[in-house]
This record gives sequence, structure tokens and C-alpha cells, in this order.
Amino acid sequence: MGGTEKRRPFLAGVQDFAAVYDVRGPQVSQWVTRGALTYEHAVIVSGSPYWLLSYVKEFGPARTRPKEPNETVLAELVEQQSPGWWAKSVGELPPIVGMQECEALFGVSQRSLADRVGKGIWITPDYRLSGSPLWLLDTVLEAEPPASRTVQWVADPVVVAALRERRYEGPGSVIVPRGPAARKRADAEE
Repeated sequence: MGGTEKRRPFLAGVQDFAAVYDVRGPQVSQWVTRGALTYEHAVIVSGSPYWLLSYVKEFGPARTRPKEPNETVLAELVEQQSPGWWAKSVGELPPIVGMQECEALFGVSQRSLADRVGKGIWITPDYRLSGSPLWLLDTVLEAEPPASRTVQWVADPVVVAALRERRYEGPGSVIVPRGPAARKRADAEE
């Protein structure tokens, strides 16, 4: 019932990116803060970046102080996402959704979604990157809706169109800064 038989572009979340370079997740955030890493080669899903694995693989060797990727971790990511393909640009990616986009798409709570996904009542995620479930939009739209007495589980055509046309601006479409440094910056901007 899941989209696991579909070919997916190979991706990496923050924790996956960190594992490829044998560092902890916060190091990836520091690379972004310092400008060594951008979101140009990433898609934002449910408020988190997911980079093209082709970019992740080339990131370390291209740095001023080159760092070789952990080939074992790369191979594991490819295996987990196979059958897949190596995207060269974000523009090639099909629409990908996470819990926040599904919430907007179906008008259901993330808690309800998480409960159904966790219990295997709804479709298996196409990805589990950095601990988060992600789906190709088509997987979600083609899935049989779970039985519910209170929710119709009908996709909102406006949200579907926005996701397909890459103009979605709803929940999960941007990265919301977190932590003490983000609060300080927000307070300073007020």
C-alpha cells in the first residue's frame, strides 16, 4: 500500500548529511550559519531541509579543507531509498510532502497523521530521513484514505496545485529558526 515501489530521488536530511561526514547534526547547522552550506540544493519539507544526495556526496571534497564522505553511510542511504535516482537539481524533484503538508492537504492534525503512520494504518512513508516520514505527493494522492468517522480525507485541490506548481506557502514550507540564538535574533528584530 506504500510508495516504496516507486523510484525516488536520493535525498539526505540534516542527520543523514551529518552521518555522511561523520559529524553530529548541529555541525550541519553551523555550516549553514557560516555560509559554507546553503539550501540551494535542498527542498524544504515540513520545515526541514532535504539535500540532493548527489550534492551531499560532492560537498566535502569541494570544500576549502576537503573532507571525504563516508562511503558506507552513502551506500546505506542509497540502499534505503532504492530503487532511486540521482537528481542533479532541485527542479528535477517531484513534489515531496511531510506531516505538515499532509495536515494542510487533508485538513487533519499532525497527531492524527502520526498516529496512523505509527500504527501502520496509513501508507508507509516513501522516505524516513533524519527520523521524519516523507512521501512523494503522488503516493499520498493515490493512497486509499484511512477509515475515519470524523475526517473525510479528501485532498484540497488548491493545496495540491500549489505543491505541484512549487508555490506552496503553507505549513512546513519554510524553515522556522529554533533555539536560543533564533529567539535572540527574533527579539532583536522587534
